[in-house]
Amino acid sequence: MSASKILVELFYDVVSPYSWIGFEVLCRYRNVWDIDLKLRPAFLGGVMHGSGNKPPGLVPNKFLYMTKDLQRLASYCKVPIQGPSNPFEAMFEKGSLSAMRFVTAVELHSPELTEQVSRELWRRIWSKDQDITTPESLQEAGEKAGLPADQLQRLLGLAISQEVKEKLKLVTQEALNHKAFGFPLIVAHVDGRPEIFFGSDRFELLAHLLGEKWLGPVPQETGSKL
Repeated sequence: MSASKILVELFYDVVSPYSWIGFEVLCRYRNVWDIDLKLRPAFLGGVMHGSGNKPPGLVPNKFLYMTKDLQRLASYCKVPIQGPSNPFEAMFEKGSLSAMRFVTAVELHSPELTEQVSRELWRRIWSKDQDITTPESLQEAGEKAGLPADQLQRLLGLAISQEVKEKLKLVTQEALNHKAFGFPLIVAHVDGRPEIFFGSDRFELLAHLLGEKWLGPVPQETGSKL
């Protein structure tokens, strides 16, 4: 990392559509702002439990608002979100533990592919209404992300290893140490201290903190691989 670049960490879970928006916007700004973006796959369920938070979707009026809000935000940020046919089942019954263990295995052993693997998993649940919990689903996502067959099989095996389970717990605890209560969580390390931003709608404030300019959600059309 260049000494002049500011470290910006993104804690996320692919079960969270707002995390997908935050992820894509930060990936686009990685080469616009003078930052070193570090992806930190973590487990949202662990953060919710550890912080004592409750899913906003369990409040009927809030769920109705969030559904509309997500559509507007996705359109504005040009992220192809189309909610699953049964969002409660996808988010709360099936969850994302196996998916995030797989992403953690990729981050540990093939970090250059973490971005694309994460994106393919988001596409499955939040664009194509597909499963992200079974080994077959994870394999398909890995294939679409460009993982060679032998490497993919090794990573699928590692995803259920104690090493990966402990790493995911550790990163999730790091998010909780930053007082996380949900995702996405953005941590900008400025002047030796972490500055915390929750959500995918605080980029103007992040830019102000970094001494950078906010140029909208798509600063350059070539900056995102969507």
